[in-house]
Amino acid sequence: MADEKLHMNIVVAGHVDHGKSTVIGRLLADTHTLPDGKIEGIRELCRRTGKPFEYAFLLDALKDERAQGITIDTARCFFETEKRKYIIIDAPGHIEFLKNMITGASRADAALLVIDAAEGICENSRRHGYMLEMLGITQIAVLVNKIDLVGYDRAVYDGIVRDYTEFLRTIGIAPAAFIPVSAMEGDNIASHSEKTPWYDGPDVLEQLDRFEGGGHEDKKPLRIPVEDVYKFTEGGDDRRIVAGLCESGTLRAGDEVVFYPSGKSARVKTLEEWFMDADSSRRPVEFSRGKSCGFTMETQIYVRRGEIACKAGEEPPAVGRTFRASMFWLGKSPLVPGKEYIIKSCTAKTVCRIAKIHSVLDAASLGKTTDAAQARRHDIADCTIVCEREIAFDIGASLPATGRFVIVDNYEISGGGIITEVLPDEENAKGSSAAVSPAERAKYLRQKPLTVSVPDEETGRTLERALFEEGRIAYYAPRLSDEQKNALLAAGLIVLTAGDGEVTASGSLAEDVTAVLLASDNALEI
Repeated sequence: MADEKLHMNIVVAGHVDHGKSTVIGRLLADTHTLPDGKIEGIRELCRRTGKPFEYAFLLDALKDERAQGITIDTARCFFETEKRKYIIIDAPGHIEFLKNMITGASRADAALLVIDAAEGICENSRRHGYMLEMLGITQIAVLVNKIDLVGYDRAVYDGIVRDYTEFLRTIGIAPAAFIPVSAMEGDNIASHSEKTPWYDGPDVLEQLDRFEGGGHEDKKPLRIPVEDVYKFTEGGDDRRIVAGLCESGTLRAGDEVVFYPSGKSARVKTLEEWFMDADSSRRPVEFSRGKSCGFTMETQIYVRRGEIACKAGEEPPAVGRTFRASMFWLGKSPLVPGKEYIIKSCTAKTVCRIAKIHSVLDAASLGKTTDAAQARRHDIADCTIVCEREIAFDIGASLPATGRFVIVDNYEISGGGIITEVLPDEENAKGSSAAVSPAERAKYLRQKPLTVSVPDEETGRTLERALFEEGRIAYYAPRLSDEQKNALLAAGLIVLTAGDGEVTASGSLAEDVTAVLLASDNALEI
């Protein structure tokens, strides 16, 4: 059955104008995936605008992309073979849109990297290869495109194979295949071409099916980053549904799950799906990799966005504040040690600082500097990162989806990378000059410092008073700078404010007080 097929995410990367979008457009056309009339509509548009028809126009839907002939954002399309369902991600090749390329590649299982046979290996051919390795994508097929422009010359193809294989070897990647293709003419895309009799390897469609992996083959430990917890209170429905995307593993009713970094555990009562039939016998039997899912628990425990649900008895993620990472820097300002940034890993978000930059690598030239004081735009930094609070994560090579992160600087995503090593929190922590440690302060106040998002001033003031009467120290402020918020948290307070918080107030006083007390007390041994 089609619903039982494996699924796989494929990113198509490469230098600007090397033909990535054309490869995908041709693949969709030759597999008869496009809606009726789609190609004819694009041909008519090209006729009216006086442009030659290009298969890339099937994907480059933004007006300014068609005008400039480049991919600005990542485009996604879907098709299937007898073996799998595929999500194909067309990533930008222009250097100014590397951030978009990383976003597109971050969820991929394998990659097609396109190189123009006439232009050869370019700067972003190497840079994209390095970024794919950083993101844990080691299944790569290289498409030597526009082979028709060099007269299907095998010597040109062999030269690119030799040089790019050597480059990939230096970054630890063994390519699955090199395929000579002409996306415009359709050579070796969905069928073998008679114009390359010297090539006896797979065409692109065959190579996709040769990649390893897929949703139902994933036997790795369960990882479900918690997106949110949905509470139902009407009509006698008192469910609390934990929701998130299953990044790996499988989940069934009756499984015992452990949430990290809190360490809380409970047994799964039911699996839930949106628009699920009222007949309970039609509930999903299992959630697997790539599935957006929800589940209820037999024991009501407080968990929040940012935790990762794992299965008891399987290998747990690492939990800590300090780790080593390889990071691609895209910020307008340089990456510098000591400065505070925001780190986002899966659904977790916290303040962090760069404790040390161990080395900086130019991804295009592979030149390395071991005494760099900063990392500039488009550099790759090997660095130690210290977070303000504990997060759960995996070492990137083992479970890339939960080992990746992005860095936010001045409200913009400025870097992304993969965690390579967990470090003891004592290392690089520099020690604290405070006379009272955070642990001592929490024990004395009988509460963990945390932020609570409130919908309005009335809720904030009411909750502040109710917590005070429960013996907790809370402070309501509608707007706080990061510095002000961090100062209040360092003092051990429960901070009630607008914006992102570790707990979200719903306006129901009893529930809000319970949630805050659970979040404060359950993490402490008092």
